[in-house]
Amino acid sequence: MTAPRPSPLLAIDGLSIAFRGERGEGQEIVRDFRVQLSAGEIVALIGESGSGKTMLARSIPRLLPAAASAAGSITLRGVDMLAAPEKTVRAMRGRDIGFVFQEPLVALNPAMRIGEQLDETLRLDRRLTAAARQERIVGMLERLRVPRPRTCLGQFPHEFSGGMRQRIVIANAMIRHPALLIADEPSTALDALLQGEVLRLMLELASESGSAVLLITHDLSVVAEVAERLLVMEKGDTVERGTAREVLQSPRHPYTQKLLAALPRPAPAERPDRRQAVLVSVSDARVTFAGRDDFRRAPHPAFDAVKGVSLEICRGETVAIVGESGSGKTTLARAMMALAPLSGGRIAFAGADVARARGATLAALRRRMQFIFQDPFSSLDPRMRVVDAVAEGLHGLRPGSRERRKRALAMLARVGIDMAQARRFPHELSGGQRQRVCIARALVLEPEFVVADEPVSALDPSVQAQVLKLLRDLQRDRGFTLLFISHDLAVVGEIAERILVMRAGHPLESGSTAQIFNRPLHPYTRELLQASAYLQADGGEHRYVLRHWRPAETLPALPAEPFSTDADESTPRHLVEVEPGHLVAVGARADAATSRRNGFQKQTKHV
Repeated sequence: MTAPRPSPLLAIDGLSIAFRGERGEGQEIVRDFRVQLSAGEIVALIGESGSGKTMLARSIPRLLPAAASAAGSITLRGVDMLAAPEKTVRAMRGRDIGFVFQEPLVALNPAMRIGEQLDETLRLDRRLTAAARQERIVGMLERLRVPRPRTCLGQFPHEFSGGMRQRIVIANAMIRHPALLIADEPSTALDALLQGEVLRLMLELASESGSAVLLITHDLSVVAEVAERLLVMEKGDTVERGTAREVLQSPRHPYTQKLLAALPRPAPAERPDRRQAVLVSVSDARVTFAGRDDFRRAPHPAFDAVKGVSLEICRGETVAIVGESGSGKTTLARAMMALAPLSGGRIAFAGADVARARGATLAALRRRMQFIFQDPFSSLDPRMRVVDAVAEGLHGLRPGSRERRKRALAMLARVGIDMAQARRFPHELSGGQRQRVCIARALVLEPEFVVADEPVSALDPSVQAQVLKLLRDLQRDRGFTLLFISHDLAVVGEIAERILVMRAGHPLESGSTAQIFNRPLHPYTRELLQASAYLQADGGEHRYVLRHWRPAETLPALPAEPFSTDADESTPRHLVEVEPGHLVAVGARADAATSRRNGFQKQTKHV
């Protein structure tokens, strides 16, 4: 006699979600969704931004916006989540359901220290003492590779990079070993090395506790590596489902085929050097943040976020900065825009000293420089409609004028936001749509210099391809200079002409895109390339396989005298030019003769 199949941990049957419009009419954003998850199973959900993925995930712990309503059935551990009393559902959040939110700054309370927020989750388990709770918190942060975890407990969310905040949100979701982990874009701000580690840790913890994982992502290489089953959503409908291998290797629905066809698969080649006059010059830039009391109110030392970076960016070119979260990429970019104070060195824009600019001079400079922020929700005013947020910066036109609104709507249309979406508030848009709004807001001013901090990290492949093409087209038409910050090497290889690799505040390697991809020399750069994966077309029509950028066996041999791999983050680095335009860091204790042979005398040369 066949043993009965165990009941699924989560069963969703006929779920539909609708939003009430301004006139009370309903707009369905999810229709007749069905899925079952068993303990220990990993199911991935993909689709373009606005397809209903996040709203579907939020409906499980009943965290939908007030304007949304859900119909159908959601059963978790035998509890009807749509009909259960609020007290029951509240008790299940954290204990039975862990949620990794898409935008980590919004998910964390800006007025509470990190230690207090993580402790708040654990205090619900009355069996744990205060000391036991703190040790579990520190242990989880250590497993997620958060540096100085005990110091981290006394800091606030805004003091961390986007990737660090994402790790903290993951720690908060997993610290009570929930039965169901809902991970909404859990790796968008993580570099390839950390992404692999975090995903492995999520799966390890899920396996230890028998948790099921509902993974929402646009990164199909992640899906290929970890998911067992895959569902594809388009505009609220489930258009394809099956095992991850079946769907990714042989997609049948035209929409799934379109998603896969849009994946960036660059083959970086030498590009002509078209650098013109220098627009932005960074000389030995250093940024230090003052120390704060930790969770136990004990003082801790100041933190050096950027440690002596020199960089020149010429008019009209695209330079990318890559590196792990917390490496100083965003801090350096913010210093270029006078949004973070320099503690040493100099930054000049078109010859003007940015750090010394004040008042009207600084305001005039900032109109020529624009920042596409990493966290779109926190950078948009929640009280302003999208079209008004984009039009706000057009100071040369009268507020509320028809021309001002027309220009804002035209730019929104160029990034894929239609008229109906333009009238909404930020919270009524998906994460990817908000990111497109931030791109439109920056570019509508026609700036000379744009800093794009992870501008496509929350976008699905098809929209990502559209936005990258838009950036290239606008750069060609308007001639602006682009500093592109990203952890996605596939995207960087497609858009950048030169690359700077950073880690722990230090510059480690720089060169043309082809030099970094084809002849990486610093061990960290080589690790990044080995860890980065992408899907590649494989022979027959609509067939894809997982590839890594540079498997170990394809990497070029290191020079006879290898560069210093000193792991001490405080050790000064010096950039050595090993071939024209290709610079690599050596430690201060590197052998002097070796340094001279490798071009150490050129260490003051800008990246």
